[in-house]
Amino acid sequence: MTAQPYAYASLIIGGIVIILVVRLAIGYWASRKVKTTADYVVAGRRLPLWMAGPSIMATWFAAETLMGSSASAYRFGFQGVVFDPFGAALCLILSAFFVVRLARRAQYLTLMDFYERRFGKAMSVIGAVIQIITYFGWTAAQIVAGGSILHVLLGWPLQAGMILVGVIVTVYTMMGGLWADTALDFMQMFLIGIGLVILFTVIVNKVGGFDAFLGMAGAQYGSEPFALWPVKGEGYLGYTGRLGIFYYLAAWMAIGLGSIPAQDYLQRTCAAKGEGTAVKATYMAAGLYLVLGVIPPLIGVAAYTGLGPDLALEQTEFVLISMALKYLPPVLVAIFIAALASALMSTSDSSMLAGATMFTENIVKVFKPNISDKTQLLLTRLSLLVIGIISILIALYAATIYRLAVISCTAILVGMVAPYLIGMYWKKANNIGALASMITGTVSWVIMAILYYPTTLEICEGLVEDATWDAVYIASTPAFFLSVVVLIVVSLATQKIDPPKAFTGLDGKPVSMKNPFGITDLKD
Repeated sequence: MTAQPYAYASLIIGGIVIILVVRLAIGYWASRKVKTTADYVVAGRRLPLWMAGPSIMATWFAAETLMGSSASAYRFGFQGVVFDPFGAALCLILSAFFVVRLARRAQYLTLMDFYERRFGKAMSVIGAVIQIITYFGWTAAQIVAGGSILHVLLGWPLQAGMILVGVIVTVYTMMGGLWADTALDFMQMFLIGIGLVILFTVIVNKVGGFDAFLGMAGAQYGSEPFALWPVKGEGYLGYTGRLGIFYYLAAWMAIGLGSIPAQDYLQRTCAAKGEGTAVKATYMAAGLYLVLGVIPPLIGVAAYTGLGPDLALEQTEFVLISMALKYLPPVLVAIFIAALASALMSTSDSSMLAGATMFTENIVKVFKPNISDKTQLLLTRLSLLVIGIISILIALYAATIYRLAVISCTAILVGMVAPYLIGMYWKKANNIGALASMITGTVSWVIMAILYYPTTLEICEGLVEDATWDAVYIASTPAFFLSVVVLIVVSLATQKIDPPKAFTGLDGKPVSMKNPFGITDLKD
């Protein structure tokens, strides 16, 4: 699409203005409820199921799931969206089963609270730095998407739209913290759910029914648009053999495992009023995510016929909006775009708050352990401001959506997943093993991506950007498995010089391992 103002742009502006006013009002309301750091970062640990479930889902359900996945599905079919929504739904299911109950039981404020108590301060500080850096990319992806909406519909310069979106999200999140986020998440969940269902239903009816809709499906690269697996003769996203297997595994693991040790998600589960509520809310989020998350890819593959098979790469980012403009009446377009803008903002505020929380809790407090709660709350808000500014700058120079979001999770996958999941259940995991695993996974990921690049460049026929991203994803699979092996081997080899620490909660007491899985007795 070219940046021509939409004929009914006033309706779009009206819908977005209403959303923004409501968000700012809720941010102000929530700011009056915030008295302590715990209020600000985990909503006082008293979220009920009906708020916690939508809030967990809204943590990721935004740019990459909506605009990014529809664009990727248009290009590659369902193979291109294994990362998200399917990998994301897998992450929520695995987390609910293996992690949520124990993390909520430990009363953590941040993910790094686990790393510090289980492995030591060095692991906590390094991990916090890694996660904060990845959140810049995640937040930037949402800002790019928000700016793109204003660019396409209103004809605004892309950069101006991104700056406006970034500033607004930063302001209301600074005011209300997680209280603001969770209240807005519920609103966003309702709006985007209704918006997606309306868009999908109208398109299906206008093209002559569901069978006709499926008949529109196609992909620019790939003969089977609905395949979630490698296709015979084509492999996975054009890669066969060992590289194809690595790429396919990476697609499931990037978010499927890489987002399990993620601060924004952990914050939502730890804000639930009890461990049973936290587990049930995560399963609820997984179901909602899968049901609603599959709609944008379906619209993406149908756009192959609906919009034509020859969209340029930069046009594919707007597939979802283009289909809405083509098939919805103006009033419904306004509702859908307002819902879309709300979703992008909800994920932006989640990642900003996550990064700011880790900075003050796991970096500042290492050097200033006796900092007052009032000062910590102020620093968290100031940190959020800095993260917002940096994320806007990244968005201005890296205007892509799906890849910015997914690469954030991949960075966590190779360095932090093994120590987190294995360390939670295996008593012999120690600090040296965890540090060795993190360093080995990250360094080997970079080295193997460089080694794979000449091959991916050849397969991508000289397209440097595609070849670079492919190499990065493919390399993450062997790097992750190497991090697992190193954690186990080094931990066993260094038991005497580095005795393992117990898995303890925020109060310093050992976390009970009784009934650790999210499957039975889901009571608070």
